Amino acid sequence: MTSDPAFRYQRWLGGPDPLAPPYDPRAALDAIGDDVLAGASPRQALNELLRRGLDDRPGLDELSRRVYERRRELRQRYRLDGTLERVRELLARALDAERSALAAESSDDARFREMQLDALPPDPAGAVRELAEYPWRSAEGAEAYREIQDLLGRELLDQRFAGMRDAMRQVTPADVERVRRMLADLNDLLAARAANAPDLDRRFAEFMRRHGEFFPEQPRNVEELIDALAKRSAEASRLMNSLTPDQQAELAELSQQAFGDPRIGSALDELDARLRGLRPGFDWGGGESFDGDQPLGLGDGARALGELAELDALAEQLSQAYPGARLEDIDLAALERTLGPRSVADARRLAELDRALRADGLFERAPDGSLRLSPRALRRLGETALRDVTDRLSARGGQRETRRAGAAGEPTGSSRPWEFGDTEPWDIPRTVTNAVLRRATGGGDALLTLDDVEVAETEARSRAAVALCVDTSWSMVAEGRWVPMKRTALALHHLVRTRFRTDALELITFGRLAHTVTADELVGLDGAYEQGTNLHHALLLAGRHLRRHPDAQPVLLVVTDGEPTARLTPDGEGVFDYPPDPETLRVTMAELDHLARLGAALTVFMLGEDPRLHRFVDLVARRTAGRVVTPDPDGLGAAVVSDYLRARRRRG
Repeated sequence: MTSDPAFRYQRWLGGPDPLAPPYDPRAALDAIGDDVLAGASPRQALNELLRRGLDDRPGLDELSRRVYERRRELRQRYRLDGTLERVRELLARALDAERSALAAESSDDARFREMQLDALPPDPAGAVRELAEYPWRSAEGAEAYREIQDLLGRELLDQRFAGMRDAMRQVTPADVERVRRMLADLNDLLAARAANAPDLDRRFAEFMRRHGEFFPEQPRNVEELIDALAKRSAEASRLMNSLTPDQQAELAELSQQAFGDPRIGSALDELDARLRGLRPGFDWGGGESFDGDQPLGLGDGARALGELAELDALAEQLSQAYPGARLEDIDLAALERTLGPRSVADARRLAELDRALRADGLFERAPDGSLRLSPRALRRLGETALRDVTDRLSARGGQRETRRAGAAGEPTGSSRPWEFGDTEPWDIPRTVTNAVLRRATGGGDALLTLDDVEVAETEARSRAAVALCVDTSWSMVAEGRWVPMKRTALALHHLVRTRFRTDALELITFGRLAHTVTADELVGLDGAYEQGTNLHHALLLAGRHLRRHPDAQPVLLVVTDGEPTARLTPDGEGVFDYPPDPETLRVTMAELDHLARLGAALTVFMLGEDPRLHRFVDLVARRTAGRVVTPDPDGLGAAVVSDYLRARRRRG
């Protein structure tokens, strides 16, 4: 038997879990909904979710933290003077070996050479320069000095050409000459590019034929070659800027001793100048402060600075703070180089979540180009809000009223699985069919189980006209009642639209003035600093709605945390007074009287402990035979929905 070549199995060695489930878009929408209800725009809420993450999985903030942690680790672990330190060590070894060899001689020439060594400049760069033509007596000293020259050459080349340090481990004069010719030809090629020579492609092809071994990345054209070289040259420039002025001067002088051939250092200086002119937009002037104990050579130091530059770019990409930012902008290759495969997997999951939310039709473009929640998303938010209300009602131990199609009434012709607390009649045909199918498919021999039972959904015999008036004054925001108020309205709206479709619901907000709003307008409503609780205007709008439906049971639900402090004038202006003006209280109570004469079932949901509000709602309850409910913000939704169902049952 042969294995399927489409599948390959191997041992898991750690890292991101390849079997981890994807993000749950519904949970993501709930999180977005909370932020939108609190006043954030859908775009802000989506960005906040991506920053925060979901289901204990990291978001962009966690990835950014890893970036900054890696950046801090680099700066606190390393220092950039490793090449200078190694030069000093080799120089000391060379001089010690030479002095030991001279001390064993008794000739005048030996004494003269000792005087030469004693007269060397105190700085290593000056001493290395003076020793360039020195005739060494000690073979060990001569070898240490040659190692200085080779070290400088290898490090300078390693800064600018990938893999050169290892390739030049054993340097011969022929190798040095090959490097010198390559640099000369490279500078000629870049000069031709700067002059826009017509035969540039031919020159590039000839250059790669001669010197392709120095470029393992195999650039395809001269622009790719310049990009790769300029990136490393800029890193070398930033390394120099990261050193102290004395270290910079010392390194510049030492570079002329690379491989014992001053032409190498001069050619590299010319190369840097040409690359800077061809790529002026690269970061040539930055620098970093390194405070660690581990020394880095020029090549490794330049790569460390290159990694810091990558980390800075990743930090900007992860911030998503620039115009037109997208998760696809994140450089996953750079992320893997700097932070490893786990971070790449986390970034990919976030991108998948972003795509899933957009593809699921949860967002749409408004006419002004901004992002807004789609009707489908609003339905899901309403469903979640209603489910939370249902859970609270269930916890009270009463009937699960929000799950019933009607308090009592006519069958709708549909059925649903039985749940604990249901009082609707069984749907006998569906129940028997379920039992027969279960037994036929091996689901047990029992004649009937609870899983077989389905109940008939019913529709209320009476319809209701409902006005939900919600306070949107600033105190609702300041006291943490803003989001519970919105979730309550969404839950009631979803209940009416899905379970009591014949009912007429009007959502009314009131601050300095009152407004009728749709569910999506209420969801996107920002909390604004506005003085005034214009219940008078809200009652006028509620009365207009209730009178439009004379055949329906009128239900008036008022959510507020303050007594009336504003009223509507005949010319349509909102007048604010605090303490409340007697005229404000008079016209508000007069409108309540009108609604009571309509037979409206009134309930005031009082939030807060304001004594003046207590006195006002007590007066309202006595005057209109209404009810007062004092829920905490978390229980507001359950209180409103429960009261709505109670009012419907009163005439069911």
